[in-house]
Amino acid sequence: MSIEAIVIDATIQASPEQVWEYWTAPEHITQWNFASEDWHCPNASNDVRVGGTLKSRMEAKDGSFGFDFEATYSRVEKPQILAYSLGDGRAVTTHFEELDGATKVTTHFEPEDSNSAEMQRTGWQAILNNFKKYVEANQ
Repeated sequence: MSIEAIVIDATIQASPEQVWEYWTAPEHITQWNFASEDWHCPNASNDVRVGGTLKSRMEAKDGSFGFDFEATYSRVEKPQILAYSLGDGRAVTTHFEELDGATKVTTHFEPEDSNSAEMQRTGWQAILNNFKKYVEANQ
C-alpha cells in the first residue's frame, strides 16, 4: 500500500535564488522554522548536498516541549528541488518554481502515523507561511 503524500505550498515575493538561500542557510532557518510565535528554532545546521544532513531543534519557548528534526538529502538541484528522507524513512520533496518574479514553494511529504493528516498539513503549512512572512519581511 502506498502512502498518499500531503502537499503544501506558498508563493513568495522573491527570486528562487533568494528563497533557496533563506530556506537552506542555518542563520535563516532559525528565524522561521516554527509554526507559531510561542515556538522557536534555537539551532540548525545544514549540509546541502546529496548525502548531507539537515538538523534543527524546535522548542516551545516556555520549555515545555521540544524535538530534534533530522533529514538526509537524496536530491539537490539548486535552486529548483530539494529532496530528503527523514529519520523514520519518510520522503520529503520541495520544489521552487519561478513565477513572474515570485517563487512558488511546494512541499510533498509522507505523513507519519501518530497525528492526523490534517494536523500534519496544518503544522507544516504554518511553518511554510512563517517562512514566507520572514523572507518577504527581510528583502
